[in-house]
Amino acid sequence: MFWFNRLIAILLPFVPKPVMKIVAKQYIAGETLEQAVVKTKELNRDHLRVTLDLLGEDPGSKTDCTGALRVYERAIEAIHTGGLRAGISLKPSHMGLKLDKQFCLENIGYLVKLAEKHQVFVRIDMEDASLCQETIDLFLSLHYQFSNVGIVIQGYLRRSIDDINLLGDKGANIRLCKGAYYWETRKNVYKDPEIVNESYVYLLEKLLSKGCFVGIATHDEKLVFQSLRLIDRLGLSKDAYEFQMLYGVEEQLRRILLDSGHPVRVYLPFGKEWLAYSLRRIRENPKMVGYILANFGNLLKNIFKKN
Repeated sequence: MFWFNRLIAILLPFVPKPVMKIVAKQYIAGETLEQAVVKTKELNRDHLRVTLDLLGEDPGSKTDCTGALRVYERAIEAIHTGGLRAGISLKPSHMGLKLDKQFCLENIGYLVKLAEKHQVFVRIDMEDASLCQETIDLFLSLHYQFSNVGIVIQGYLRRSIDDINLLGDKGANIRLCKGAYYWETRKNVYKDPEIVNESYVYLLEKLLSKGCFVGIATHDEKLVFQSLRLIDRLGLSKDAYEFQMLYGVEEQLRRILLDSGHPVRVYLPFGKEWLAYSLRRIRENPKMVGYILANFGNLLKNIFKKN
C-alpha cells in the first residue's frame, strides 16, 4: 500500500488543476480570509480551536511579504472582532527571512505585538533544516518580550533534543510535530519511521515533564496513544496540552479525542497557493493519498446521488 500511495503522490502533479481543486477543497478553507473565517466559526461551534495559516512561502520580494503581513493583520482583527477561538501560524520565509532577516523580525514582531493587544496567539512555524537555527533565534528574541508567541519543533531532526533542552528550560510554548520535508538528508534527520516516533515520544515526555504547554501535532494513532499514556502518568490537566490536526485529516480520530474531553485544535490553511500546498503535503505524507481517495470517492457518490 505504501508504494501505491507513493506512486499516486508522484503522479498527482499531472492531474488537471480543476480536479486537484476538488480534492484540495477537503483540506483547505478557501482562497480568501473571509472563507476561512466562515469555516473557523463552524469548527468553533463544534468545540474545536483553530489556527489560521495563510498559504505561501519563499516570496520573491518584500512587497509580497508585506502583502502576506496585511492578510495576517486582517486575520488578527477578524479573530478579535468575531470572538473566535483561534490564533495564527506563520512561516518566517513568508515574512521575508530569506530576503532580509531584520525585515522578517520586524514583520513578525509587528504581528505578535498586534496579536498581544487582541489576546491572539501567534505560532512561528518551522521549515526546513537550513532555517532551523535562524527560526529559533528569531523566536527567542520575541519570547523574551511577549507571552503570546510559540514555536514548532520537528521530531525527526537530529538536533531537536538540544533544541528542546534549551527551549524547555525557557518555558516555551511548543507545537511538536514529526516533520515532513521529504528532501531532508540523513545528516539532518532520522529516516527510520520507528526512530522518528521514538524521538517524538522522548521529546514530548521531556517537554511535558518540564511543564511546557505542548501542541501534540500528529495524526498517528500510535503517537496519540503514547501521548495519552504520558498525560495520564504525569497527571496533567487539560490546560497543559492540546492535540492538533490538519483540517480534513483523520477527522474520526479528532472526534474521538474531542468526545473524550481532550482539547483539540485544527490547523486551517487558506489562500491562493492551495495547489503547491496540496502537492507538497501529499509528497511529505503519502498516507494522505488514502484519505484523499476515500474523501474523493464519497464526493463522487454525493454528486451522483444529487443527479
